[in-house]
Amino acid sequence: MNPADRAAALFADEHGGAPSAVWSAPGRVNLIGEHTDYNDGFVLPFALPHRTAVAVRPRPDRLLSVATLGSDGRLHRASPVNIDELSPGNPTGWVAYPAGVAWALRDAGFPLEGADLIIVGEVPTGAGLSSSHALECAVALALLDTAHQAPGEPNAPSLGDIARLVQRAENDFAGAPTGLLDQTASLACTAEHALFFDVRSGDSEQIPFDPRGVGLELLVIDTRVKHSHSESGYGQRRHGCERAAELLGLKALRDVAIGDLAATLPKLPEELRPLVRHVATENDRVLTTVDELRVGRYAEIGPLLNASHASLRDDYRVSSPELDLAVDSALAAGALGARMTGGGFGGSAIALVPVDHRPGIERAIRDAFDGRHLAAPRSFTAVPSAGAGRDR
Repeated sequence: MNPADRAAALFADEHGGAPSAVWSAPGRVNLIGEHTDYNDGFVLPFALPHRTAVAVRPRPDRLLSVATLGSDGRLHRASPVNIDELSPGNPTGWVAYPAGVAWALRDAGFPLEGADLIIVGEVPTGAGLSSSHALECAVALALLDTAHQAPGEPNAPSLGDIARLVQRAENDFAGAPTGLLDQTASLACTAEHALFFDVRSGDSEQIPFDPRGVGLELLVIDTRVKHSHSESGYGQRRHGCERAAELLGLKALRDVAIGDLAATLPKLPEELRPLVRHVATENDRVLTTVDELRVGRYAEIGPLLNASHASLRDDYRVSSPELDLAVDSALAAGALGARMTGGGFGGSAIALVPVDHRPGIERAIRDAFDGRHLAAPRSFTAVPSAGAGRDR
């Protein structure tokens, strides 16, 4: 049973009737363009087939009732909370993510009355595949549906506006200082494409991305090392970038061109230089990757993935021993390119692999982890899939 059907069935059992709607949103893989979104730069994500679904029905008493299906197969219920009483720090724990979305929508003036929500997700948590944003985007769409302002209805906010509302919920309510990459990917990606997104301008372009058509696959390797943006060094890196831009008199590090690095870096304190170098070179790698994909040169993006990982490992310092092991063992076994994906400090890596070589590469990665006495990683082939939408 898919998440949408499961959410609808659980809703009927829990609330004695069918939901008024079910919305779902996917996780994502960022092909390239890491830690560039909050620097006004370029990103190139695509949506995964793994989704989080939210069954919803409005209620008139201004209470928000939320339950989620846990990994133990049980429904976990949070205490209902009045929408008017939502504020950062109230409530806390897992329910802060859906509650934060309701708070952001309420503060933006959307006419929320109250709602019952049942959440069912299949996006791996803590794997760097944007499980929290899949949840938040699905909740946002479900709550907008109760206010008769979901996409496609009169006076509905744009997908870009919804992404910014979800970002506010994540930043200011849940306490995770993320950029706009994940929300935009979950809402706006289309099947068989990667989304080329210019964060500063808001412009986007769907880039055809079907590696299987040229005998390749994109392998996702979940190291099973959990990460959290709100608890890792993510915020420290973001603050460093903002400080560097301020010292340089720039709006954001997006304005540092790769050709300007030699003249720019000596103007900065030693500890900020690697951050600036990563952002400038990563933006350039995104643009080059897009150029290659536009003409169907899939194999040529392999070295760009490798360079991205080296920059994230050495300059941005957000990799981990497990991510490095996944990347190095994949390359040694025949991958054309590999890198960590997501915010780092754990989570997942990706590898561009020939279809015929995938089983051997997966086996080599498992053997490498076993040789270090590490938990066996999980892997799957990423299929560029559709963004968020209404299921029923």
